[in-house]
Amino acid sequence: MNSYGSFPGARPRRLRTTPVMRRMVAETRLHPADLILPAFVREGITEPVPIGAMPGVVQHTRDTLRKAAVEALEAGVSGIMLFGVPEDAKKDAAGTAGTDPDGILQVAIRDVRSEVGDDLVIMSDLCLDEFTDHGHCGVLDADGRVDNDATLERYAEMAQVQADAGVHVVGPSGMMDGQVGVVRDALDTIGKEDVAILAYTAKYSSAFYGPFREAVGSSLKGDRKTYQQDPANLRESMRELALDLEEGADMVMVKPAGPYLDVLAKVAAAVDVPVAAYQISGEYAMVEAAAEKGWIDRDKAILESLTGIRRAGAQMILTYWATEVARKLGRGD
Repeated sequence: MNSYGSFPGARPRRLRTTPVMRRMVAETRLHPADLILPAFVREGITEPVPIGAMPGVVQHTRDTLRKAAVEALEAGVSGIMLFGVPEDAKKDAAGTAGTDPDGILQVAIRDVRSEVGDDLVIMSDLCLDEFTDHGHCGVLDADGRVDNDATLERYAEMAQVQADAGVHVVGPSGMMDGQVGVVRDALDTIGKEDVAILAYTAKYSSAFYGPFREAVGSSLKGDRKTYQQDPANLRESMRELALDLEEGADMVMVKPAGPYLDVLAKVAAAVDVPVAAYQISGEYAMVEAAAEKGWIDRDKAILESLTGIRRAGAQMILTYWATEVARKLGRGD
């Protein structure tokens, strides 16, 4: 007892005394259903190809992608976001492999749908960057700039072939003006009203995408600053949000997640649709690299980073740790 009697009168530490007490009063909880697994499938390989900058992540074969989808489902993960990696010889200026019904992404959608049916939400990246020989997210004009409106025509076709392949959700990620509205119209035109749109509403031009470029075999030279958002801007994201909702977005996303938690929180507070965040390749790589050096506790850092994203307002989190974390959550680890 000190000379101040019962001082301090308020003792928040009472609610931190034991693990079970902390669990009981936790304001934010992670659940396997919050998680979505991004996965890469590469054309023309017979064995998975490790991604050097993303330890533990691979470019899948069609068979190993099926297995990864089943494992995610069994762990309780809600969805899988598919990215196709075509053979280099099939890349061209218009990204035609991305709209080929027999292109790698459409084939992968059919593979996964046949494996898991409706038990796992199958999502697909709707963008041309993996399929163009210049690596940009759209077609280029005569001056080498991304032509917004010509790109929208390609996105419309891409949405239709992905829907025909059996996707549940398309994710237009190219940050073209008007992309959500064009994709919605394209889907409705072919009777695919039930295919949902996860809008990449606030996709920033980020330094943290580096490992992803390796993952998709990107041919990009230069950057995407003329169409992805400036990291300095937040009000601009809110304008993008209003436009996406007006155009028919069913869900909205902030990407990257960790460096943009303020944007995520503001978006989540402003909408009545589900909000996603994408914990991108660079965020993943930093934790894995630091853990490999012994500088941080890997498992604790992963859960802390995901909890922070959830706390900021994300109902769905795309993360390369989705299956691993879902298994641990299911076990109560």
